[in-house]
Amino acid sequence: MTAGDRPSRPWPHFGGRRLAAALLPWLLAACAPAAPEQRARPAMWLVSDADTKIYLLGTMHALPARMSWEGGKVGDAVSAADELVMELAPKELAAAGGVFQELAPRTRPLAMETRLPPAAYARFRTVEKDGGFDGDGLDDWAVLVLIGQQIARRAELDPANGVETGLTRHFRATGKAIGGLETAREQLMIFETLDPQTQRALLTRAATGADTAVADVEAMTTAWASGDVAALERMINEDVEAVPAARQAIIADRNHRWAAWARARMARPGTVLLAVGAGHLVGDDGLPALLAAEGLAVRRVQ
Repeated sequence: MTAGDRPSRPWPHFGGRRLAAALLPWLLAACAPAAPEQRARPAMWLVSDADTKIYLLGTMHALPARMSWEGGKVGDAVSAADELVMELAPKELAAAGGVFQELAPRTRPLAMETRLPPAAYARFRTVEKDGGFDGDGLDDWAVLVLIGQQIARRAELDPANGVETGLTRHFRATGKAIGGLETAREQLMIFETLDPQTQRALLTRAATGADTAVADVEAMTTAWASGDVAALERMINEDVEAVPAARQAIIADRNHRWAAWARARMARPGTVLLAVGAGHLVGDDGLPALLAAEGLAVRRVQ
């Protein structure tokens, strides 16, 4: 992939090393023996009052082949919901690659070896070579994205298998409404407007941890599949709490905005499936906790 190509999921979801956004190479998929099906039961909560239900489903944007997550209570919620709301509506997701290409380039190239400590740079060079991109002409946050994409490729994760893709397919087939909480530009500007020190800290952590990142991503996927929210919270905090400004911008601020959206939506009757990255649903500043603190009835249903 070159820097001009469009990433299929062009931004890190949690920051740091655990970034999931890549395509499984077609040849590998064609030549490898069929993997056994894995059954996932991701965590899900229900926010409800007399005439409104909002299911909160934590998602993984890219997953291994043959991972089935549609069963159990998730399947019931998909069937019951009148509307699907995700971080990005399908139209915005389709536009994200073009916005990435617009925002990612630096005004002046800057050699990666001047941005990273020697050990981190050595690990980065391996990822850069494998990914076929040149980081010198890109902002730090954009290089971070491409590192994450390459790590996801190594972990054999594919957005075509991701939860949002599957949900979109189902809701389109049944003619139900699909919406989004953010635009592609708004989402990418979160990273573009991080201060330079925060961008550099995230990039350095991603490059430093590149040699163990596949195992990290696999561990996160396993925790998500088993609904282990404590493990998810621990892994996510390991990534972002070392960079507080990133946590605030990428997780906390967005959670508060989305909680406000959910509170307003509770004023109208109906059933909504709200599907956002799993990291937004765990911990004291996760959506379930924020909504419960507002006095809404919140309970975990899977």
